[in-house]
Amino acid sequence: MKALVVGGTLFVGRVLVQSLRKAGHDVTILHRKPGHDLGKQVANLQADRNDPAAVKAVLADRKFDLVFDNVYDWQRGGTTAAHVEACVKACGDNLTRYVFLSSVSAYGDGLNHHEGNALAPDDHPDPYIRNKAQTERMLFRLHQRYGTPVVTLRPPFIYGPGNPYYREAFFWDRLRDGRPIVIPGDGRRLMQFAFVKDVVAACLKVAEEPAAVGHAFNIANSRPLTQTDTVLAFAGVMGRKPVLVRIPRERILQAGGSALVPPFYFGSCFDLPPITMVIAKAQRVLRFKPIPFQEGLKETYKAYLKTREKDPLDYALEDRLLGSFQVDVAATA
Repeated sequence: MKALVVGGTLFVGRVLVQSLRKAGHDVTILHRKPGHDLGKQVANLQADRNDPAAVKAVLADRKFDLVFDNVYDWQRGGTTAAHVEACVKACGDNLTRYVFLSSVSAYGDGLNHHEGNALAPDDHPDPYIRNKAQTERMLFRLHQRYGTPVVTLRPPFIYGPGNPYYREAFFWDRLRDGRPIVIPGDGRRLMQFAFVKDVVAACLKVAEEPAAVGHAFNIANSRPLTQTDTVLAFAGVMGRKPVLVRIPRERILQAGGSALVPPFYFGSCFDLPPITMVIAKAQRVLRFKPIPFQEGLKETYKAYLKTREKDPLDYALEDRLLGSFQVDVAATA
């Protein structure tokens, strides 16, 4: 089949392009740059996906069977439902599947979400959450009104080799350098993860599964972890015994730490209010079997060892926190 990947050069997109090629599909990517390093057999289309006119122009007279839309443009203020709708319409009427990579964030907040739960409202204050929820609603309206063969996937934190966000490497850097790990608050906030290969496998599965059309699927490891358990898992693949230092969030923020932009104190976006979900529908309809978290981490850590820079890191924030507050330090086996 002819497949279009919106994005394709980073993280999920790279693994997806490679998997599509391995499965024998004719693959094209659409992104902002004039070229890529994915091989001569992968065609290149250049356009800003947040520019509807440019997307329409570059896709004119082209036909695709499959479209995988996995780009959210943080640099240009976010990708809205209108941007995605323009892409859907530009792809014409030959589609057998339009797969949109959404997020667990589309639920807004709360624990143990099923796919039928309400998504975040249109007036949600967080633009990322708002855009993901609005885009999903728009896509399912297109399906209901015109039969557009849409599927949405809702992963939580995606991890794996090539992760461009400073997440797994944040902790491995500190453990490598013998640093204590700052735990915000009591460390009990829940986190849920999806291995990049599981997300891509789900993309390929929904592209061929007729029962997937018109549905959303939660794609993740089934068991959420506390923040403390997550750090212990990161340390476990290194064979290290981490020193955990619990500091109240308000003190971390007062010292200049941020969950969203540097300087991070617990990895990029890792200290957010928990949103978790149930994956029973994906297990039933897609026969989804996620790779165990520890197994995925081992593969990710091997890639980290090959690619991580050895330059000194800036630990000034953590030094201020550790030096200015009386904290409980516990060595954890």
